[in-house]
Amino acid sequence: MDPNTSSQDVIRCAQCETAVVQMHCVACIVNLCKACVGEHISDESKDHKVVKFQSRKTTPLYPRCTFHETERCEMYCRHCDIPVCLTCLHSDQHRSHKLSRIQQVLNEKKNFMKKELSELNETIYPTYQGIAAHVKIKMSQLEKEYEDISTVITNHGIYWHRNIDKIVNKLKTEVNEMKISQLQTLQQYFDNIYKKIVGIKSEIDSLDTCFAENTNDIARFFNLRPKVNQYKELPQNLVLFIPKFNPKTIQDEKFIHQFGGLSSIPFTTEDARIQTTQTSTQCGSSLLKKKFGSHLPRKQFNTDMFHFENYLQNIAYLSNEKIWICVFSNIIELYDTKRHLYTKTIRTKSGSVPADIAVTCSGYLIYTDDVYKTVDIVKNEKVVEMIRFKNWKPRNVCSTSFGDLLLTMESDEKQSKVFRYSGITEKQSFQFDDKGNPLYTYGEFKDICENRNFDICVADSKAKAIVVVNKAGKLRFSYIGHTPAPKNKPFSPRGITTDIQGHILTTDYDNKSVHIMDQDGQFLHYINCGKNYPYGICKDTVGNLFALCNDGFCKGYCVMKIKYMW
Repeated sequence: MDPNTSSQDVIRCAQCETAVVQMHCVACIVNLCKACVGEHISDESKDHKVVKFQSRKTTPLYPRCTFHETERCEMYCRHCDIPVCLTCLHSDQHRSHKLSRIQQVLNEKKNFMKKELSELNETIYPTYQGIAAHVKIKMSQLEKEYEDISTVITNHGIYWHRNIDKIVNKLKTEVNEMKISQLQTLQQYFDNIYKKIVGIKSEIDSLDTCFAENTNDIARFFNLRPKVNQYKELPQNLVLFIPKFNPKTIQDEKFIHQFGGLSSIPFTTEDARIQTTQTSTQCGSSLLKKKFGSHLPRKQFNTDMFHFENYLQNIAYLSNEKIWICVFSNIIELYDTKRHLYTKTIRTKSGSVPADIAVTCSGYLIYTDDVYKTVDIVKNEKVVEMIRFKNWKPRNVCSTSFGDLLLTMESDEKQSKVFRYSGITEKQSFQFDDKGNPLYTYGEFKDICENRNFDICVADSKAKAIVVVNKAGKLRFSYIGHTPAPKNKPFSPRGITTDIQGHILTTDYDNKSVHIMDQDGQFLHYINCGKNYPYGICKDTVGNLFALCNDGFCKGYCVMKIKYMW
């Protein structure tokens, strides 16, 4: 039957190309008919081994010796890591070396490659898929976040009227350029990940094909060199920074420079590692998180201590190693942590002790006066009353990324509430959950901050809980501590802050520690503060945490500067 005109045919002899195959030369890997066997083995340059065609895969095909081409290797020198023939064994080259049957080494190699294949299939490949999926999600989120920024800029442009349209358009163009730049960087990052995924899939297919064929070609197995190790070292993770728009008010003819600008958005990378106990999506997400400086729980942090004689009331980070510190009096001082000295002193307008202090996104110091029921702001070292209340007392305060103020308030009727102010205008307030229950207790400390996903986080000391609501004021979750705590005492939250990764950090006064959780309230780590009781807290932009502490006996007060992320 002509193979060129037929879709099926029997296997023909490789020698005469006409007769049906009956025999097989294992050494030459050639199919023969009985009539051609004699002619084939007449070539004495090779060591032929002819078997029945049906038995061709039951006979091992030993590899040829590198040094003696006419001989096959049935042994393996583990010392030299090469197959050896009988001639090699009789030489002095392998004397005292450890030798094994090549079939045994083959079985070991097969088992090893099966493990490698399993790791590729079960761990490395899903991990890369998870990273790629997470990058796609981040790209989608990036679009939404940039839309929000453009909306804020547009609204601020309306406030400044038509004479600043040119500035608005210029800034929106910069936002678009930043977005395009970040999307391009993410796309390049995704393309590199996808190339690795294709490579991994190729390795898997190659190994799968080899095992599927069930070949007895030993040399083929030894020629396989899986490139698993080059995929074990994962690419460095990409950390995104979204720019912030910092609005300013019109003061004089220099309003063009006062309108505000966009912060820079550096890209950083970080090392990742294989997570074998997570699903691919969870793993990809976790690999993009920044590394903590320790694991649960530890004391070995890169820590500086700044000691003070007076009782420290509150703390707020300004910039460039400078922090505002409020002592238990009407004095707020700017402290330089590099030079270890005060550089500026502010006295409250009323002469009373501030309930809390904070720094606005424009760099102004603000404080709450719960005696006079005011929020005051410091400009050009002069204290100006910003907001005055009648039936509510302002307690803790923070400035949001869009320049609003968040305030925890208490009424004369012993109720607690959170207010949002834009300038002197009340924009929002929330007090109860969906069932009509109070979100916050009355009395004691209720520090407040905003997370990068716009959640509002309150450390309710009396309730012994962190209460987190979304930007609409709907309860998301409450965090009531993690067991076991370092000192095994009830959770006692005081200060609270968040970082660029969306982590929530809160001081646990009685357990002498700082809790770190993710933006969904899942506990991640402790920072053990040793003998110090932490209460006030703030952080800078490079992974440092500043915690107000005392020793519990009113003998000494300090600020701990803790390098908790890098």
